[in-house]
Amino acid sequence: MNSLDRMKELVEVLNRAGKTYYSEGTEIMSNFEYDRLYDELLRLEKETGCVMSDSPTVNVGYEVLSELPKERHESPMLSLDKTKEPEALVSWLGSQKGLLSWKLDGLTIVLTYDGGKLVKAVTRGNGEVGEIITQNAKVFKNLPVSIPYTEKLVIRGEAIITYSDFEKINEKIPEIDAKYKNPRNLCSGSVRQLNNKITAERNVRFFAFSLVSAENVDFENSRKKQFEWLAGQGFSVVEYREVDAQNLIDTIDWFEKRIAKNDFPSDGLVIVYDDIAYGESLGRTAKFPRNSMAFKWTDETAETTLRKIEWSASRTGLINPIAVFDTVELEGTLVSRASVHNISIMEGLKLGKATG
Repeated sequence: MNSLDRMKELVEVLNRAGKTYYSEGTEIMSNFEYDRLYDELLRLEKETGCVMSDSPTVNVGYEVLSELPKERHESPMLSLDKTKEPEALVSWLGSQKGLLSWKLDGLTIVLTYDGGKLVKAVTRGNGEVGEIITQNAKVFKNLPVSIPYTEKLVIRGEAIITYSDFEKINEKIPEIDAKYKNPRNLCSGSVRQLNNKITAERNVRFFAFSLVSAENVDFENSRKKQFEWLAGQGFSVVEYREVDAQNLIDTIDWFEKRIAKNDFPSDGLVIVYDDIAYGESLGRTAKFPRNSMAFKWTDETAETTLRKIEWSASRTGLINPIAVFDTVELEGTLVSRASVHNISIMEGLKLGKATG
């Protein structure tokens, strides 16, 4: 076990011991053992130069803001071009090597470190302007607030809330209508809180998916080397696999078989060229970068029973039909209502109220 893994293990054990002692009035280890592990953690933090946001050695200062300030991104955060056809990805990759990873379904965040400290965190926003949420990022569950690298570092990643944490939070909300609809909505609200004590209670996690810039570091023109370097700085990096045209479809299958067991929300995969210079030489369109592409799963379907049609006025004054049906789960989200768009779709589908 390397030093960073041991640190993360110690943080988890010590936090669990602290919680049971202060919240539940029970001890899972002696004071002597706690102090021994705490001293070991301090030593490792000094050795590695990395301190995790949830380390018991960090005194968290909670902060309340009146509003979240906004900031324009140095370069626009573009959406990804997408496909649902595996063969299209094979053609896109061609003779290049690539990295295939989860497309996490949360809130995209840009982090800036300088002098080894987290100095700024900004949401993606509309791609041009985001909200500054630095005080909230400092209480993300798995984010290093101090790293060994001391020059300027800018990375992008996804803030998410796991399904298990989502369910625990929803269990505490008695009113059905007040419950959160899915982990993404809960995460978005948690990351953008004006009181970061609430953010800390939501167990938001951050997974890096792109290194934007790191001064004076040679990554040997490889995205994989960037990921490995980020992991060495203490970041959780999105799970990925190396691919080429020969193994790409099998690797897509490998990811697909794991969806049902994942504790984190995702809505597809992302592929990026490992060769940094080649990918950047392709430039971008007005909407998409050309060095990466998203793969979306075929739309998930489920069988249910239509109970009634409600009518809803749109912002333009049109009256649209809304189908109300027995609740089903689609892509990790419970769904009981859906727009039917217009009368012709109702007639085409021969929708009618269930009887019996």
